[in-house]
Parts: sequence; structure tokens; C-alpha cells
Amino acid sequence: MREQTTFQRLWQSYGRIVLGLCIAALVVHDVFGTHGYLALRRTKEEIAKVKKDLSRLNKENAELQEEVIDLRTNPDKIEALARNGLGLARPGETIIKIPQGQQAEKPAQQKPE
Repeated sequence: MREQTTFQRLWQSYGRIVLGLCIAALVVHDVFGTHGYLALRRTKEEIAKVKKDLSRLNKENAELQEEVIDLRTNPDKIEALARNGLGLARPGETIIKIPQGQQAEKPAQQKPE
């Protein structure tokens, strides 16, 4: 019989352990590494959040654009803004402001039982 070399003896003794450790290291890297499963999941969550924010901002932008168009074309909207927001009045009108503490509170509506 042929005599085994040192490498063959080491491989027979420790080969499976080395192979197992290499596989374990690859699995740990694939799960916890910079491009691993956890990083991928975190990135997907961030993408979903950004898409949600983008959708909200697009909706808000559309509402503001409609308001701009209304303010440019609708005189009633401009008048309402001048009266309510700026406290302006037409000539001959008098504005009476009641302090907040003296305003009548609306009675609470009760649910029918």
C-alpha cells in the first residue's frame, strides 16, 4: 500500500470540520453581511416608506395646485381668503370680533341609545 501524504491525513482528520466552518461563515455572511438578507429587508422597508411619502407629497402637491388655480380664477375664493384670513371688509361693512373666551360653545350632540 501507498503511504498517505501529510495533506491527505490532515484532510481526513479535519476536512469535514474545515468545510463545515466555511459553509457556516458563508451562511452568516449571507444573512448578516452588508448585502445580506437583513440589509435587503431593511432596504425594502425604506423603499416602501419613501414610496408612501412620495404618494402623500404628490397628493398634497395636487391639492395645492388646485388651490393656486382657484386663487387665480375664482373671485369668491379670493374674497373668502381676504375676509377670513386677513380680516378685510367691503366699504361700509363693520367687523365685530368676539374674544375666544366669550364665544358660545356648541352643545355636544348626544348619541341616541
